[in-house]
Amino acid sequence: MSNSFDLIVIGGGPGGYVAAIRAAQLGMKTAVVEREHLGGICLNWGCIPTKALLASADVFEKMQHAEDYGLSSQNVGFDLEKIVARSRAISKQLAGGVAYLLKKNRVTVFDAEASLKKGAAAPIVIAKSKDGKTQELTAANVIIATGARARTIPAAGLVPDGKMVWTYKEAMVPTEFPKRLLVIGSGAIGIEFASFYRSLGAEVTVVEALDRIMPVEDAEISELAAKAFKKRGFNILTSASVKSLSKNANEVTATVESGGKSTQIIADRVILAIGIVPNTESLGLEELGVKTDRGHIVTDGMGTTNVKGLHAIGDVAGAPWLAHKASHEGIACVEKIKGLNAHPINPLKVPGCTYAHPQVASVGLTEANAKARGFEIKVGKFPFHGNGKAIALGEPDGLIKTIFDAKTGELLGAHMIGAEVTEMVQGYVVAMGLETTEHELMETIFAHPTLSEMMHESVLAAYGRAIHI
Repeated sequence: MSNSFDLIVIGGGPGGYVAAIRAAQLGMKTAVVEREHLGGICLNWGCIPTKALLASADVFEKMQHAEDYGLSSQNVGFDLEKIVARSRAISKQLAGGVAYLLKKNRVTVFDAEASLKKGAAAPIVIAKSKDGKTQELTAANVIIATGARARTIPAAGLVPDGKMVWTYKEAMVPTEFPKRLLVIGSGAIGIEFASFYRSLGAEVTVVEALDRIMPVEDAEISELAAKAFKKRGFNILTSASVKSLSKNANEVTATVESGGKSTQIIADRVILAIGIVPNTESLGLEELGVKTDRGHIVTDGMGTTNVKGLHAIGDVAGAPWLAHKASHEGIACVEKIKGLNAHPINPLKVPGCTYAHPQVASVGLTEANAKARGFEIKVGKFPFHGNGKAIALGEPDGLIKTIFDAKTGELLGAHMIGAEVTEMVQGYVVAMGLETTEHELMETIFAHPTLSEMMHESVLAAYGRAIHI
């Protein structure tokens, strides 16, 4: 096997494997170096297996309300081991699919950990396999797509131990059900796990350091989310921080400070969801002189770093830390390398989704962001209880909010909470990408009865033309 390639990708997650496949499509001899599992965190420990867990929880919760739909069910229960097994099987299936796709596209895969050293055209990749053997791999271009891992705060004892204090990995494969759960952090990861365990009956407390949960979302959506989660039985503490954790054989005691007062929360398990740290420390970036910012590799927005022949995409290159953003960065980076007319990712046109109950989805500027940037805006809102399909589904709670530039009619942002909004948000993403005007959106015909009709009504509402509210 030749160790010389046109492109070497370090990391086989959603950024890395997509970049490798696109490179192969463009005729480049390509290799992927992956130290763990193809598919990265997304397929193995993140996006996909959590959706499988949440699907089980959603069915369980609906079964408990069967009478609302004219059905009967008794003695509804769950088997945690089977729920986890289903999630792991789905993860394994899809990770196997990635291996198939790479093989189909003739991408060479090295099951090894990569580091870098100075080379001529680009840094040389040192691939160290699990048996300790090393190989030197060379290429004209190298893409770093090593992703990120859960952040910890050792000074406060916020360090996973694999038993009582969990990261997303341990939370995904519980061997026993925690009756009392403390979730530290209220971003997508924290809220999704809080929703899963609450659906199955756990007492859930969420602690958020900022003044509202889901702080990256539009403030109105955050407020509605807090109300919905509290209605489900969440205990939510905002403007609060965990100062310390102490453990015994059976439980964890967290000292939480809020408003100058300290309280103690006792839980069976704690989930750390306090951000991520880029996986860069073992690559040898300092020796190469690679510019970084708080651990993230600095690029030009198209993946190019300050070192010749070296590129970076995905979580390791900074926010937003999303799988779909990483995949598109990978494609753009490869196409730029190949000399095609590639376009940089616009972070404002990257949607974000949280798959709790209710779901939350958004794209573009929040209302506060738009005002801060000096836009004169028009805001449209349409509630789920005004939509026939939502009522028929038994999902009357939610809101779709759209924000327009009052002068140009440009859609600046869309923010949604409620059933299936993670599917509906794509319509607004397409509209923003095509720079669709408010008139074109208002003239678009949406099928009836659908939840997506609310997208249309929200646009109409921004201009005083909503029909069903």
